[in-house]
Amino acid sequence: MRKFILFVAVAGLISSCTQSEKALPIFGQREVVNGDTVYHKIAKFQFVDQDSAIITNDTFKDQIYVSDFFFTSCRTICPIMKTQMLRVYEATADLPDVKLLSHSIDPEYDTVALLHDFANRLGVSSDRWHFVTGVKDSIYKIAQTSYFATAMEDKSEPDGFIHSGAFLLVDKEQRLRGKYDGTKEEDVNRLLVDIKRLRKEYE
Repeated sequence: MRKFILFVAVAGLISSCTQSEKALPIFGQREVVNGDTVYHKIAKFQFVDQDSAIITNDTFKDQIYVSDFFFTSCRTICPIMKTQMLRVYEATADLPDVKLLSHSIDPEYDTVALLHDFANRLGVSSDRWHFVTGVKDSIYKIAQTSYFATAMEDKSEPDGFIHSGAFLLVDKEQRLRGKYDGTKEEDVNRLLVDIKRLRKEYE
């Protein structure tokens, strides 16, 4: 009887560990090609960051990154988002394979010089956190079709734009693995836990 109880206890512990270490979901459509599953990935992109560096998918080769969409003149959710993203930046300071990518949805106003000043005021390093600008339509398209996020002009909005406050977690194969509300501390806490879970997949 004692052996049976011990077996049940151990089995329960293994089951609990397995559930807690369950892999994160992979977002988007998938298809089977020649017997292999092909997952949705972030589309090819090319933007310019706060240091005038060209930023592409290759910038994040073998990297996990967290992405969002904002604009520097935003007076609504962006200040909250940047406070929370700064938490992510600080929490991942010792993780060399984790980077951040913030896209401006107002590229006509958010010039390279302005993004450079914005990053300096936050006190962040461009080798870990890229603030990018580029062709407006390209930014909107990648937001909607790759990250499944909202980003567009809307003159009825107070600042003239509408965008989600989502933080998007992308793995080293450039697959979307998590979506979090960047305006809520508890959701960002979940993101920080999921970054650790995702890194374990590569150990």
